[in-house]
Amino acid sequence: MTIQSKLGRFDLAMIIISFIIGVGIFRTPSIVAKDAGTPSIFYTAWIIGGVMSIFGALTFAEIGSRMPAAGGYYKVFSFCYHPAFAFMLNWAMVITNAGSAVGIALIGAEYIRPVLVPDSWQHLISNKLIAAAALTILFTLNFLGIRMGSRVQNILSSLKIMMILGLCCAVFGTHNSISTLPISSLANLGTLKTLGLCLIPISFTLGGYQNSINLGADIKDPKKNIPIGIFAGMTVVILLYLLINFAYCNVLGFENLKGMSLPAAELAKSFLGENGFKVTSIIVFVSVLGFINTAFLHNPRIYYAMAEDEVLPDIFKSVNKDTQTQEFGLIFFLALAIISLLFLSSFSKIISYVEFIDTISLAFAAATLFIFRTKQSQLDYNGYKVLFYPIVPILFILLQAWVCYNILTSQTTEAMYGMAIFLGGFPLYYIIKKLL
Repeated sequence: MTIQSKLGRFDLAMIIISFIIGVGIFRTPSIVAKDAGTPSIFYTAWIIGGVMSIFGALTFAEIGSRMPAAGGYYKVFSFCYHPAFAFMLNWAMVITNAGSAVGIALIGAEYIRPVLVPDSWQHLISNKLIAAAALTILFTLNFLGIRMGSRVQNILSSLKIMMILGLCCAVFGTHNSISTLPISSLANLGTLKTLGLCLIPISFTLGGYQNSINLGADIKDPKKNIPIGIFAGMTVVILLYLLINFAYCNVLGFENLKGMSLPAAELAKSFLGENGFKVTSIIVFVSVLGFINTAFLHNPRIYYAMAEDEVLPDIFKSVNKDTQTQEFGLIFFLALAIISLLFLSSFSKIISYVEFIDTISLAFAAATLFIFRTKQSQLDYNGYKVLFYPIVPILFILLQAWVCYNILTSQTTEAMYGMAIFLGGFPLYYIIKKLL
């Protein structure tokens, strides 16, 4: 069946925005500020991260238009690389998707804990316990066949955009006097090293642009609309993120931002008082639940697609006839999430673990563009082509390698966890193929 192109540049811009804006922006700026040490490096790192995301989105848009097949990454890797290596890349991403959900769950726990838990109980109920409870509740709802509709997800995305704009209004309000927190910085490590460290949480926060790989064949007049739509969507995201970071720094103070785990709630509190703190915390937590619910919805479907191609056991294709639920897939995803929660002690460590594998996968995914162009050089290809090829994909790959190197040198343990999962996919592939 031929895919009909129905999306215009505005549609693409809105889709790109929805792909990227999550809840990380309500937590990671404090980590970036601590690593940056100075406002100039702080803002420079966010701009570099935004440019990297634009390069990635443009690159993946061409890859998707050259291979418009359901399955996204899996099909692309299978076409361009050896099946065992393709499995290793996809297997690693399957595992780290659970880690991403855990990282987001911990953000929600940090925000909702001060609202739900009395001060006298704070030492008894940890963020991990709240995160585990949220994961278990959403698993149960999905296991029973209950689904959140797409309208609810759209409302949550719109709510996040409105909250970012609303929080930025704090710049024009009354600034609370907050004592400066004595937090040591890493700026003395050297500018390049410091920028590399900052890009680890920034890459996590700006993630999602790679999903443009699924849209290349759906855009009307792709040669014109894809670059315009991507630039427009990414520009909105970057401006929103710079705007809220400006508000964080100017209202809360850059030095104070370094030590805050709830910057969005503190920002709301600065001009709306205690009620603003509570309302913002609740909104962030609801947004977190929306993200995790989406993770429970789509990850079992990834397992299903891999099982259809006989690279995972048939049990991953099992569906409950009454509820249409992929019960084993849901149990597997929850188990991965709980294991990640137990072994990784903090949000920043989870980011490093997830981003180490993500950077490897994204770099090899971007490299498929060179393979596609070589294999299809003699074909009549009239789809979208990335601007300034090969400079844009090469720069994107180099930036990913830079982030990967900094994770390896600064969070070696977490990087080794990721490497073990990635390399473990090699024998696992042949074991599964032999058993099936």
